[in-house]
Amino acid sequence: MKLRIALSALSATLVLAAATPLPAHAGPPRLGWELKETGVTARLRGLSPVSRDVVWASGSGGTVLRTVDGGRTWQNVSPPDTAALQFRDIEAFDSRRAVALSIGEGTDSRVYRTEDGGQTWTETFRNDEPRAFYDCLAFFDPRHGLAMSDPVDGRFRILATEDGGRSWRVLPSDGMPDALPGEAGFAASGQCLVTAGGRDVWLAGGGAERARVFHSGDRGRTWTVADTPIPAGDPARGVFALAFRDRHRGIAVGGDFRPDQQSPSARAVTRDGGATWQPAATPPPAYRSGVTWLPYPPFAAVAVGPSGSDVTYSGGRSWETFDGGSFDTVSCARDGACWASGEQGRVARLTMK
Repeated sequence: MKLRIALSALSATLVLAAATPLPAHAGPPRLGWELKETGVTARLRGLSPVSRDVVWASGSGGTVLRTVDGGRTWQNVSPPDTAALQFRDIEAFDSRRAVALSIGEGTDSRVYRTEDGGQTWTETFRNDEPRAFYDCLAFFDPRHGLAMSDPVDGRFRILATEDGGRSWRVLPSDGMPDALPGEAGFAASGQCLVTAGGRDVWLAGGGAERARVFHSGDRGRTWTVADTPIPAGDPARGVFALAFRDRHRGIAVGGDFRPDQQSPSARAVTRDGGATWQPAATPPPAYRSGVTWLPYPPFAAVAVGPSGSDVTYSGGRSWETFDGGSFDTVSCARDGACWASGEQGRVARLTMK
């Protein structure tokens, strides 16, 4: 059984929410988590906030949740007959339309789409390549998106849609650099594949002698790759999550997901679109599985993992821990609402004071 599935035993869920902008003279805000009761115990590694009111989350046991009232109530809108699947990633476009990815070897890797708020789902892709294992998906806009699989025949495999996830095709691999021995993605937070703008996409790698980040500027047809200072050299180490503020400025987080291992320098930053990466001067103390840029203050971001949450106000150069709870993933909506999620159905909203 693959390492990605073993990751289920690790992190916890919280969904973050929006805060009020700070006055110009104010110092760094004090961050906190406002927990929301979801009524489930699934591990929620997939998260897609649409706004401060509309949030989708997905996870183990074929679970998909939706709220349209800011987390006061949650609807279990799980696709039927999927209790054996793990929905590690979900991308939502609004309160009615969403695309969910289940991970796993062979036919366990599937894509489902809903257009009626989860009342009905259509399976739009089922993997028929036994060596493929899909980890993450990401969209450039409501029509164009990609999903990534661990290497097949020595290269990461990329799946593309041009109709909002209704149909998919495997892209040619001739534009993808060769993978390192043992290199793969980590399906830990739905953030091993991320986009910024209409054409740029980044892919996070781990499990090999070096932790690398791949970049494409043409929606996945051709790629370049760069080494990062994230700890590597072991199947449990590498880049677990990426976040890009724009085409140039990005953050990578990861380390070693085993709880008995410490991962110093498990953060890296880029200012040139991923061509080069530098380690954080003051990294968080341990492995982190999810990261997102905050809408404010400028250059602020939050990273989460099983042992806590950290914030940077310097674009990723230095970090400080503000919470010791367990989280798996974190994301912000376009209106500024930020959420996180993780184990035991935990979802929380980010607050700032």
